[in-house]
Amino acid sequence: MSVSPKNLLQLQEGAKSFGSRSLFADATFSVNEDEHIGVIGPNGAGKTTLFKILADELELDDGKVVRSGNLRLGYLKQHDVWNLDQTVEEFLSQGTSIPIWELKKMAVQLGLTDAQFEAPIRSLSGGYRMRAKLLHLLGEEPNLMMLDEPTNYLDLETLLVLEEFLQSFKGAFLLISHDREFLRRTTDHILEIENGDFVKFSGNIDDYFEQKQMLREQLQKQVMSQSAKRQEVLDFAARFGAKATKARQVQSRLKQLSKMETIELKALPVTAKIRIPPPIHTGRMTLEIEDADLGYPDKIIIQGVNLKIEKGDHIGVVGFNGAGKTTLLRSLAMDLDSLYGKVAWGYQVEAAYYAQHVAERLSPDESVHEALARTAHRDVKDQEILDIAGSLLFSGDAVRKKASVLSGGEKARVALGQMLLKKSPLLILDEPTNHLDFYTVEALTQALEKFEGTIIFVSHDRGFVRRIATKILEVRNGELHLFPGPYDEYVWNVQRYGNQGSDKKKELKIRHRDQLASSKPERTLSTNAAEESPDKKQKVKELESDKKQIEKNLQDLDKKIKILESRMIDQSTKLASLHGQELNKLSIEIGASQRKIHELEAEFLLLMEQKDSLTGQISDLKSS
Repeated sequence: MSVSPKNLLQLQEGAKSFGSRSLFADATFSVNEDEHIGVIGPNGAGKTTLFKILADELELDDGKVVRSGNLRLGYLKQHDVWNLDQTVEEFLSQGTSIPIWELKKMAVQLGLTDAQFEAPIRSLSGGYRMRAKLLHLLGEEPNLMMLDEPTNYLDLETLLVLEEFLQSFKGAFLLISHDREFLRRTTDHILEIENGDFVKFSGNIDDYFEQKQMLREQLQKQVMSQSAKRQEVLDFAARFGAKATKARQVQSRLKQLSKMETIELKALPVTAKIRIPPPIHTGRMTLEIEDADLGYPDKIIIQGVNLKIEKGDHIGVVGFNGAGKTTLLRSLAMDLDSLYGKVAWGYQVEAAYYAQHVAERLSPDESVHEALARTAHRDVKDQEILDIAGSLLFSGDAVRKKASVLSGGEKARVALGQMLLKKSPLLILDEPTNHLDFYTVEALTQALEKFEGTIIFVSHDRGFVRRIATKILEVRNGELHLFPGPYDEYVWNVQRYGNQGSDKKKELKIRHRDQLASSKPERTLSTNAAEESPDKKQKVKELESDKKQIEKNLQDLDKKIKILESRMIDQSTKLASLHGQELNKLSIEIGASQRKIHELEAEFLLLMEQKDSLTGQISDLKSS
């Protein structure tokens, strides 16, 4: 198989195992020049291993990687070994082909300042280190990028910058991420790695889930049909097998049955089922802070903190990278002493703290069971430890696995188990979704939504914040600002008031839900304008003419809308009729039909908006 002109890279019949564990065998897929591919799969499926193989850092056991002659590969790793004493400029000058002065111009878009260029890497927060790595990647001028969990530790602003960059990137990329919203906005293909199989789907992450569901339903029908056909042959053989006149027919049918290729319906991937043990009983007040300064002996990060947190509050902490979110969580978890002020804890309140890099702190020689038992609450029995381990997909011999052989996602699940077994009424979580696959993030989200205790958390995953947070606490300019409403209302406020000059930014207006409706701008027409005009009659005439033209446009739009509705039904019918084709080919056809439906829906919605606008204009004209 040769590499076609559009192919940048191909994996051909690749196989990789670690000891007795096979990650994949006979795996084949390709990357074309303009494809933006999201790579997904359960933790431990081999996503990062695949990247290392494609980057020539690991060898295949069998098969080969074919690279085009013009391939320029850039690889953003999940974990890099830093020289923390290097300045950012020194780091960027190694292995990049773009001059530093050009990189500095590009750095502005990522929010890196000249001062940070000259600062040692150890002085940067996790988010700013990620920005430096992104800039280094751009400096390599790749036409194929591989990004392993690039959104980890990014604030909302940098996340949006990264989204925009990836959307406009002219080359190809492979992107590992658990952030469904990020994948939806940046990718046009999905590579699924599951049970050792590689399947490439056309479309974004939402299209992928739709296609998966449709394919599974089709396979279920085929399995049922084949099962019925088998049973029919067996019944025929049982009924007529003893009759000499039917012997030839019986043998013929049995021969056909033996040649029939069995259609297998693969089991759905086993997913974590996280259950948070009920917390110990506490009073209404969880934590109260008065006039506290938080930070380090040589530097105050957040000052004048006055905060009251009650039982049942689910607080999402937001702010720019470096604003002090982790410092705040460490202080609340008593991992960092407050410099000044008063901290009062409620009755029987003790925090369970999931630190940003807690999974990396596991002892490499400790087993999963030992790690869970070491941090469990004193009342927890061994069976409960095993139950929690099982719910996190560590059952049987898996509980004896050493931390040194666990994947990043598996280590994160162990750390989650340690936190849950503390039975704490207060969970403090710093980026808990990092390194977790879709299924585990969903299981954790559902468990936290039901948790009756208090949660204070930081996460870059917008969907996760949206579902968990009942309040938003913003860290900004060394101060805390509490927003008493859900995440979408906070974002609405930031978008409305956050970009109206530095003074406005410093005094972000926070509004309650009952104020939102009244705060929206009203459309008004001056009732005095026509009276003050010397050509009142001419004005009325023009308005009447405008009204007739708008009504005509409205009729035309109604016709277009009916045509679009008909075309969307046709596309949906075509999509539903696809069946019986080879998996990858079928997914491409499904993706094409879905994209057509999405295009028609977008055009339909645009026309509906135009219709609403014109209807409003007619109403205004009538009122005038």
